Amino acid sequence: MAEAGGGTDAAEIGKFAGLAADWWDPHGPMRPLHLMNPVRIAWIREQVARHLAPAGDGRRPLAGLRVLDIGCGGGLLAEPLARLGARVTAIDPAEENILRARQRAEAQRLAIDYRPAAAEEIAAEAAAFDLVLALEVIEHVPDPSRFAGLVAGLVAPGGLAVMSTVSRTVRAFALAVVGAEYLLGWLPPGTHDWRRFVRPAELAGWLRGHGLAIVALTGLAYEPAFERFRLVRDPGVNYLLAARRPPAPSGVELG
Repeated sequence: MAEAGGGTDAAEIGKFAGLAADWWDPHGPMRPLHLMNPVRIAWIREQVARHLAPAGDGRRPLAGLRVLDIGCGGGLLAEPLARLGARVTAIDPAEENILRARQRAEAQRLAIDYRPAAAEEIAAEAAAFDLVLALEVIEHVPDPSRFAGLVAGLVAPGGLAVMSTVSRTVRAFALAVVGAEYLLGWLPPGTHDWRRFVRPAELAGWLRGHGLAIVALTGLAYEPAFERFRLVRDPGVNYLLAARRPPAPSGVELG
């Protein structure tokens, strides 16, 4: 969730660094992410199975996949992906988040490559991954179109990018800002700036401009009666988007 890449914003980084001790508190400021995580991970697994066809077995279905988690925070996504067999590199520009995440991973003997870094730094290494994730990140960067380009550039041929964010709609302002921050008190006031929210069509256009094809889009809606999120057709508030880079032409050797 912490900002990473697209022109790093010191204020945003500091905001989430200050929450480093709270990432794994399911009743704290990261409560929305804890509630979202089961449905997010299930959807990611579905897209991976459909578009990447990994060779893993039932217990470790992501075995062998190179995964980059951008803006990993305390590791809410990195940890379950590592348990599913993925080779996870997880980055966040807030060093406090990385230190906490490393401590947890070491205590649980999870092999996660945590790095205090922004997306630009990984891109400068000419690295490429089978699956690139940037969940709840792009709404915290000052240049979202550039950030989308960074994400796309890190996807290997045949690989997949999955991004999630909040759409710039009146309903999103009412639910994700007024509701989550002021009425429910899930997040500290000022966590989100509605002007930085990104509509699905905007994100899709930026990714297409960098050679990716949109393969899936779904909305996420909160059900107060059950205290859970579920997938919905309408992406007018929270949404997940998956985009794929075409495979390299047959016979072309990649460096």
